[in-house]
Amino acid sequence: MDGRSLRAVGWARSLPLNSQIKTARDWARAHLDELGWTRSAPDTADDVLLVVSELVTNAHVHAHSTAQLVMSWDNQCLHIAVHDTSPVLPEPRHPGALQPGGRGMLLMDALADRWEARPCPHGKTVIACFRPPAREDG
Repeated sequence: MDGRSLRAVGWARSLPLNSQIKTARDWARAHLDELGWTRSAPDTADDVLLVVSELVTNAHVHAHSTAQLVMSWDNQCLHIAVHDTSPVLPEPRHPGALQPGGRGMLLMDALADRWEARPCPHGKTVIACFRPPAREDG
């Protein structure tokens, strides 16, 4: 296979309502380890784990749904996708200083290179893209 060929890898995990968010983070961290991101891009890996936590929490809390978590790497972008059964797309909220919650979209905007929410026939999928930092050739 030459360097121009697309080589992608991916992983999927179903996280029922009664699962811990730590389970999602630990699972995602293991795959970030496989990609070498925890060594080569630890800050980006931390951002990915925070977004995984946020998306799975939203699926459980707001959609009252199992979270279908998919991670895929296409040699340019790490895609984090979470599907839940609610058709309601995320909307910006204006949280108060002392109010818990309501900061998920702000986090996504700050941490992911880009993100989007797509309606599906049986719910929605929220996808965040992360690119590793550019390597400095020395």
